Amino acid sequence: MTIALSQANPTNTGKAYDGDNDNLERLREDIISCRKCKRLVNFREKIAKEKTKRFREQEYWGKPVPGFGPADARLVVIGLAPAAHGGNRTGRVFTGDLSARFLMKGLYDAGFANQPNSDNTGDGLQLKDCYILAAVRCVPPDNIPTREEMQNCFPFLRRELDLLRNSTAILLLGKIAFDSYIKYLKHYGIGMPSKMVFKHANSYNLDDGKRIFASFHPSPRNTNTGNLTPDMFKTLLNSIKEFIQDS
Repeated sequence: MTIALSQANPTNTGKAYDGDNDNLERLREDIISCRKCKRLVNFREKIAKEKTKRFREQEYWGKPVPGFGPADARLVVIGLAPAAHGGNRTGRVFTGDLSARFLMKGLYDAGFANQPNSDNTGDGLQLKDCYILAAVRCVPPDNIPTREEMQNCFPFLRRELDLLRNSTAILLLGKIAFDSYIKYLKHYGIGMPSKMVFKHANSYNLDDGKRIFASFHPSPRNTNTGNLTPDMFKTLLNSIKEFIQDS
């Protein structure tokens, strides 16, 4: 199934864009310059100014965070949002926090990254056949975006997924990422199973040939409590590798 890129949808910066001429660099610029959600703008900038003790000497990013990875990746990983002192500090999603440590170790062991750590933008990390992004691009208070904030960010999610034309496997980390991707499918009318439930290791085939894989989010509240273990994540990533290799 081929998705036609829209030529009439505005971005969050208020600029119209020509979907046929869109690209990841232009999208990155639009994401970084977005100030549409006043609550999120105030919160991300407050954190960047006040910082936390262990990163007191570092300059915080304090802006929306775009995705990263090779544009022809077959695996796309979607998380919730940048962490207050992770992506909001470093400028790269899943970088510099405990969620990043868990995720990147799993991706490295599965062959989707060249190293097991994601510390900062100059750490030499290279994703292999994998692209990572977040459903919401600014850190939300208590890690809970509002419905309006998610709606404001949806055009960015849609554009980024449209541009990742080689993707076949979509790994959704957490319920918000899961629901956001379902919304993307409905936006384009892509056929899917009638009943899709978010549960770790659930997977669903789509009419466009892709398959989605659900996982609990690798946040400490899941990894420290045993809701998500390294073995659970390894098993899921192995299933994803097998699907990609057979596609």
